Amino acid sequence: MAATRRIAIKCVAAVILGLVLTGNVQAADVTGSWNAEFDTLIGIQKYTFTFKQDGGKLTGKAASDIGGEKREAELKDGKLDGDTITFVEILDFQGAELQIAYKGTVSGGEIKFTRKVGEFAAEEFVAKRGEPKLIAPTAETKPAQPGRGARRMVGPPIVLGPEDKPAFPPAPEGFNSPRDGIERGKLETVEYDSKTVGIKRKMLVYTPPGYSRDATYPVLCLLHGIGGDETEWMKGGPANVILDNLYADKKALPMIVVMPNGRASADPPPANPFGGNPFEAFAAFEGDLLKDVIPFIESHYAVRADREHRAIAGLSMGGGQSLNFGLGNLNTFAWVGGFSSAPNTKSARELIADPAAANKQLRLLWVSCGDRDGLMNISQPFHRALAEMKVSHIWHVDSGGHTFPVWRNDLYLFAQLLFKDKKDWPSQPQPKP
Repeated sequence: MAATRRIAIKCVAAVILGLVLTGNVQAADVTGSWNAEFDTLIGIQKYTFTFKQDGGKLTGKAASDIGGEKREAELKDGKLDGDTITFVEILDFQGAELQIAYKGTVSGGEIKFTRKVGEFAAEEFVAKRGEPKLIAPTAETKPAQPGRGARRMVGPPIVLGPEDKPAFPPAPEGFNSPRDGIERGKLETVEYDSKTVGIKRKMLVYTPPGYSRDATYPVLCLLHGIGGDETEWMKGGPANVILDNLYADKKALPMIVVMPNGRASADPPPANPFGGNPFEAFAAFEGDLLKDVIPFIESHYAVRADREHRAIAGLSMGGGQSLNFGLGNLNTFAWVGGFSSAPNTKSARELIADPAAANKQLRLLWVSCGDRDGLMNISQPFHRALAEMKVSHIWHVDSGGHTFPVWRNDLYLFAQLLFKDKKDWPSQPQPKP
């Protein structure tokens, strides 16, 4: 009897070994829905993965709720090899096609995943089998706490203090929707010779309703994020609609808004905006802005060509550029704003060597971020350093992640302050400190 059992065990072992050697181990069954919630560089993300397998081939979709914005993407290159699952999610991030690679190990009702965003970031999380259950964002939704079911690879957890709150009420509903029966500004694409880059480059220029060569206007330079270009604020805002509505409500002073391409390179943008050294071409834009963009605008439009009537602001990578270039060139800009500024942002102490002189030169310094944005670890220390140095600024913490709903609101609020005396600001907060 014992001998018979030993023979049976050896036969089973031989069969398993043969399957392993021939690559014919049965793939795990993952067909169905899998839910996950995990922390990333840009905040808490909620996912439902829907898989369908055919042997070792895997197809499906990834439905996500990222900072209040829902997306759905087809999965590419899906494979199952035993208990190992791999696939790629194609994500539209700030106007660029971003490939996110997943590799996981299936164990019963769980899949332990490693998720890689190019060479820029990586997270580990667990997906559990179940019915789709994405949570729709509501006004009552509380900021998700980081670190739930994930290992954060970039930056510390978000810890909000008593000062980390909105400086202004949010924009009203419909603030970025086109209205009937109002005057509209003009939007045009222009080309300029960039001696800095060595090629002709494009930018968008918005002139306000009633723009006339008989008057002169202040200028706002509005910058985009890492995956975008000169069109990003039009796709995500739209910036012109926000401004048109502000003018219709008599909440902003007429200004020219310049939206350039903040990636100063003659080479085409890489397929993965996070690959290689993504900051180099964006840092080089400082020369293009000062030597090429501003002179072109001043020679082609009716502008007030002095620092008191020149502002710079941007989102994410453009937010870092705005703080770096604005605070680094206070002889050029008196109004500076960083929205959810990216890791390209230099430290406040590096940018401001003389706080007293900066206070005399700055008309407005705006620093903001979403309360569920992983890049809070950039903006929050920047704000705290400014406070320690006693540099007057506005610190605005919005509700949301690293997404356009936050940046639209930033533009709506920021634009109402520009080129005005503080006494004319709406719901006037006291700048800190």
